[in-house]
Amino acid sequence: MSDPIKLLIADDHPVVRDGLSSMFARDPEFTVVGEAAEGAEAVRLAEALGPDVILMDLRMAGMDGVTAIGELTRRGVPARVLVLTTYDTDSHVLPAIEAGAIGYLLKDAPRDELLRAVRSAARGEVALSPSVAARLMSRLRTPAPSTGPLSQRELEVLRLVAAGHTNREAAARLFITEATVKTHLINIYAKLDVNDRAAAVAEGYNRGLLGAPERP
Repeated sequence: MSDPIKLLIADDHPVVRDGLSSMFARDPEFTVVGEAAEGAEAVRLAEALGPDVILMDLRMAGMDGVTAIGELTRRGVPARVLVLTTYDTDSHVLPAIEAGAIGYLLKDAPRDELLRAVRSAARGEVALSPSVAARLMSRLRTPAPSTGPLSQRELEVLRLVAAGHTNREAAARLFITEATVKTHLINIYAKLDVNDRAAAVAEGYNRGLLGAPERP
């Protein structure tokens, strides 16, 4: 039998923390190693306790969830963050995914859905509630205008791609997740009006974003 999935629960409502802890305690597949009432505490406990998955609320007193996710990513904490919140608007979903969350679930999700999401997150797989998945798909179908300039981070990603780095290598160099690199690439493709990495690099050189291409 494999070791149980170690969980850290971050939520500023004690009742929510107690409810989640009790739910997971009933299943031997999981063990709750700690609880945090705000983001900074979640970051400290994640470094100290080494959880596999962090269930992270977004709106908390003190450091909010998105800031905590970004800090965990910056520090290279290997735990996968699964957002568990009541909010599913673009202004909440997209920043959390950009910051490095591997999944996004709503608090009204059925118990079985939550358990499946935690298992998926522990395996490094994306876990999204149906409404959030639909929202992200809608965003991908209506990308940003191709005339928009690349952000500084998008330029950094494009330069690393042009230098031959994989998504994983680019993520390691920029201290972000592979999922975030992929999100940046999607935005780059939309803004440069291209469909793949090679075309993005070519267009980057064409627009003078990457300097002059090296001669063989």
